[in-house]
Amino acid sequence: MERQDTPVAAGEDAPSARWWQLGFGIVCMAMIANLQYGWTLFVDPIDAKFHWGRAAIQLAFTIFVATETWLVPVEAWFVDRYGPRIVVCFGGFMIALAWVLDSTASSLWMLYLAAVVGGIGAGSVYGTCVGNALKWFPDRRGLAAGATAAGFGAGAAITVIPIAKLIASSGYQSAFLTFGLIQGAVVVVLSMFLRKPKSLRPPAKKKLHLPQSRVDRTPREAVRSPVFWVMYAMFVMVASGGLMAAAQLAPMAHDFKVADVPVSVFGLQMAALTFALSLDRILDGFGRPFFGWVSDTIGRENTMFLAFSIAAVSVVMLVLYGHHPLVFAFATAAYFGVFGEIYSLFPATCGDTFGSKFATTNNGLLYTAKGTAAFLVPFASLLSAAYGWTAVFGMMIGFNIVAALLALFVLKPMRARYLAQGEAEADAALAAAPRQAAVAV
Repeated sequence: MERQDTPVAAGEDAPSARWWQLGFGIVCMAMIANLQYGWTLFVDPIDAKFHWGRAAIQLAFTIFVATETWLVPVEAWFVDRYGPRIVVCFGGFMIALAWVLDSTASSLWMLYLAAVVGGIGAGSVYGTCVGNALKWFPDRRGLAAGATAAGFGAGAAITVIPIAKLIASSGYQSAFLTFGLIQGAVVVVLSMFLRKPKSLRPPAKKKLHLPQSRVDRTPREAVRSPVFWVMYAMFVMVASGGLMAAAQLAPMAHDFKVADVPVSVFGLQMAALTFALSLDRILDGFGRPFFGWVSDTIGRENTMFLAFSIAAVSVVMLVLYGHHPLVFAFATAAYFGVFGEIYSLFPATCGDTFGSKFATTNNGLLYTAKGTAAFLVPFASLLSAAYGWTAVFGMMIGFNIVAALLALFVLKPMRARYLAQGEAEADAALAAAPRQAAVAV
């Protein structure tokens, strides 16, 4: 029997096209995950070789995150003008170069230069892939942004153990060089398949579960709105805790005396730190699309309140029982399982609030909040040295509680008013259109 394909109108994409684009973006994101989440494995080996101190080494992490995030709006401008392919390809070359430089760095300045190069590369890939997902899936923004961000969250899970083993057997320089070249090459190859959708038409209203702006706000309009800055402040608060934990997990485990303690789960035995890192990445990756899907169903702010509250409780468990190896592993996993959702919820909320046309640039501007939050990572090293990890955990708990309350009682009503204002503007524009046509005739 001859196959009957559904016809595709001229200027429209095939239904399967957006799923392929989503898949390419997810794999690209997985390839840059170790630049952030694998960094903690290198901190103590670098310190053991050069004795620069954790705080000085962690400044490279801060520089990386700041460069990755604050340049995303610039990179997004290139995406809007030239498309995603060239920007992601450039990012692939840069992330490979960054870890090659790390493998040869014999001074802090070289380490910091590599952080800048890696940040530019990672930002090019991250901002492009998330922005592209928002454009391809206007009807499922939470799920699409979450699935794309999941690549960044869970991508390190499959390589944490190989990197740890390579560091132990051949040194951290060999791990930097080997994985840097592999990850960069994969991104360059996959970039050739990325493109933006042919049509940016909004989805039919019957397909929408949540209110979305009918007005495409320019980046200038977005940053002038109070709702943008409330989201920005919440992003900074929640991201700072997650970045502290990601960068400091290995030093934290060593200070808690659990890093090398063997744990056995489901018949598998490994060191508590290795188990925690692997479990953290898995749950972080799972949580991003899961909470994105939840937010598509129950609303963005309601999901934020739920996730931020769970994060606070997880850190409380770490304070009380973190010296037990299994509790350390499962408490950090629970925390990362709900922390990563900021990378699906905030982009989805941004797209809903400010429209699809400038989604890449608007989300890039909001994403700079992660760079702002990164400056608290070295502060966490100093705070833990002076007052212990309990002080750092207390700050993380406070930030998550405040962000949860802001989501429900400030952002939710504020965004509702902003969207209602956009509805009124759209209706007024529609009403004016016939009159303008009549005048023209």
